[in-house]
Amino acid sequence: MKPSVRGLSLVLVPLLLSLFFVALMPKESAMKTYEVFGVKIEKNPPQSKLTELGVSTWNKWEGGPTKIPWSFKEEETMYLLEGKVRVTVEGSVGSFEIGRGDLVVFPKGMNITWEVIEAVKKHYSLKK
Repeated sequence: MKPSVRGLSLVLVPLLLSLFFVALMPKESAMKTYEVFGVKIEKNPPQSKLTELGVSTWNKWEGGPTKIPWSFKEEETMYLLEGKVRVTVEGSVGSFEIGRGDLVVFPKGMNITWEVIEAVKKHYSLKK
């Protein structure tokens, strides 16, 4: 049986878009700060910045492997101490990962799927 063109396009188009997105993602060595789907990510910010922000005084959260939908009622800034998370933003094609040493800002109103791949420990702050 020959596959239909429509059937192939339903599989190939999302795959090609995902590959295109991955190819365009900045490499860690190339960029220290970048934005993906409106999420700001800074890789391994200097301790002076973390101190200036008061990260050690922020609330703490930790959790093991899980996959949950999440909606940001306020802008949330987080600093990941441990772990790895795959983030899928509602309405976007593809996903991205954040992990140990990342300072991340999620905008108010964003809806995501939060998939903990490796147990996470993080500090977080909500902007009212």
